[in-house]
Amino acid sequence: MKLSLPNFGSKSIIGLDIGSSTIKAVELNRKGKNKEFELTHLGISSLPPEAIVQGAFLNSSAIVDSIREAVEKAKIKTKRVAAAVSGHSVIVKKVNLPSMSQDELDEQIRWEAEQYIPFDVNEVNLDFQILEDGGNEGQMDVLLVAAKKDLIDDYVQVITEAGLQPVVIDVAAFAVENAYESNYDTRPDQTVALVNIGAQVVNINVMQGGTPTFTRDITTAGNQYTEEIQKALSISFDEAERIKLGGRKGEESQEVVPHEVEEAMQQVTETVIGEISRSLDFFAATSADSRIEKVYLSGGSASVAGFLPAFRERTGYEVEIFNPLNRMIPSSKFEPDYLDGIAPSLGVGVGLAMRQVD
Repeated sequence: MKLSLPNFGSKSIIGLDIGSSTIKAVELNRKGKNKEFELTHLGISSLPPEAIVQGAFLNSSAIVDSIREAVEKAKIKTKRVAAAVSGHSVIVKKVNLPSMSQDELDEQIRWEAEQYIPFDVNEVNLDFQILEDGGNEGQMDVLLVAAKKDLIDDYVQVITEAGLQPVVIDVAAFAVENAYESNYDTRPDQTVALVNIGAQVVNINVMQGGTPTFTRDITTAGNQYTEEIQKALSISFDEAERIKLGGRKGEESQEVVPHEVEEAMQQVTETVIGEISRSLDFFAATSADSRIEKVYLSGGSASVAGFLPAFRERTGYEVEIFNPLNRMIPSSKFEPDYLDGIAPSLGVGVGLAMRQVD
């Protein structure tokens, strides 16, 4: 679902994931007779701490520099960008409305949206998608998306200042959904939860039969690990971040993690899982006819040591680390171990880069 900015044609596009910790630039290509996806370019750059806080761009020049660095590392030539927004300034809601045509809803959407969003309708960019018959005669289900204009303007500004052309603004949870649907089999009767754990925001998207039915962003996320490690050891943010990740798959780590760090990380894990669990419990309580069969965890913080088994034990759900490169043609330019380690954090970037299709 895109917000306000047009998508020009079907040329290659940069999936630009502007996170609060790192920026990821992804470009895909279609290859072979089956037109399978191939990861052709990938660049990742770090952001200084507190460049982005709770969705607010506090250090725009650093964000612009990091965008340029990510694109240069990836050696991407195209300038066209798809980016994604999330957090408290973005509202996604499934609503039931009287049946009407797309054109009729285009005319009425702002009036309808006023009843469902907590912002002044004149201060947001709106988009919607008609999902299906609402189950009652004369009714239909509509997915409504609203994002505050000042948030969209922030993204457009840093992308433009980096010398790029923003053509799509998506929602982070839907970008992960795009990547999921291209890499995993789905059943019409299946309900799954996609949980993307970033540095400052967790995106939750519960899908029924391939349709998003419950989305929520929560702000208890991965940076809490880093902050607790900083406090425990009196070290810099960057050092704490390195200890948190403990060396990605394929990297050697001889470091012994102090006991107080293990305790701090365990406490944060319990807090983050508790927040996610409450959202999933809310969905379960309000959707008696649907049961979540499986949870896919993505985002950089999903790879924190012990998180997956703790999530499984706390919630009782079947859980798997999401791989947005699962069905992609392997490219010889990337080391397999590197991709295996970094893949869970690429869900948003890969999903955005897929916007080139058709």
